[in-house]
Amino acid sequence: MSIDFALPPVREAHEPPEARGLARDAVRLMVSRRDTGEITHHTFTDLPSILTPGDLLVVNNSATLPAAVRLDRLAVHFSTELPSGEWLVELRRRTPAATEPYAGGAPGEWLPLPGRATLRLIAAETSRLWRARLDRDVPAYLARYGTPIRYSYVEQDWPLEHYQTVFAVEPGSAEMPSAGRPFTAALVTGLVSRGITVAPITLHTGVASPEKDEPPYPERFAIPERTARLVNLTRASGGRVIAVGTTVVRALETAALDGPVRAVSGWTSHIVTPAEGVRAVDGLVTGLHEPRSSHLMMLSAVAGADLVAASYAEALAEGYLWHEFGDVHLLL
Repeated sequence: MSIDFALPPVREAHEPPEARGLARDAVRLMVSRRDTGEITHHTFTDLPSILTPGDLLVVNNSATLPAAVRLDRLAVHFSTELPSGEWLVELRRRTPAATEPYAGGAPGEWLPLPGRATLRLIAAETSRLWRARLDRDVPAYLARYGTPIRYSYVEQDWPLEHYQTVFAVEPGSAEMPSAGRPFTAALVTGLVSRGITVAPITLHTGVASPEKDEPPYPERFAIPERTARLVNLTRASGGRVIAVGTTVVRALETAALDGPVRAVSGWTSHIVTPAEGVRAVDGLVTGLHEPRSSHLMMLSAVAGADLVAASYAEALAEGYLWHEFGDVHLLL
């Protein structure tokens, strides 16, 4: 099950809110409540007054890599480091606007990259991702030659700091865990002052599939012992566990498959669907997702398909902005 709708280009955020004259935390916030079906509209700075003392916000502390390397005609998007030391990469054709899918490539092919580096394609992993090996350390190479991944709806390059959240301390994401972007140090202080706790997990995001509807593939994650304990204590005491981002939902639900949330690290292939619902979270802070996106199944698991559909109709009618630099949706 997914939700389909038409997303007009005017509803896409083409640049960071700072370029639109807004502070990070001054984007719009839509709140959808499953118990009443009520949908209300706010500014993100209202979040501390919307949440309740005793609530727990779980955030993703993964930091974004400058994961795109540009050649003359192609771009290589480094997605996920595998235990073997290989990386999943996506090859994309460069266009005047940004990039588009590239169907070329062959097992054993060598691609010359800037700085006299060489990338060897090993085997196709999915219809668009390759297992590949670079002839040097990838994070160090990306720090020198990479740039943040940008799709065509973002009209120009922005420095890497625009793709980092205030929680980012563990480098590893190909794309920003963008639900955390509107948080600022001042806003976090306001939340904690209200008695709302903040705890981290780590999940390193891979590359998105903006041109096609695909399920997520395995991603690396880790849940610390302290965070697992806080989640279980919060739920046992009647508080709410609110995930900041679909990445956090995926990690927590993976850790709760056999009972209470446990401290765990490794790889998750878990896909959250309405059929099985959620066990570990009571709410979700997230951006606005593309039509037919697998993320919409997760939202429906948290809040119900009817409320998600009504919320998206409301967001379109009220002029909300989509994508990583857009507005925010809180489902409770």
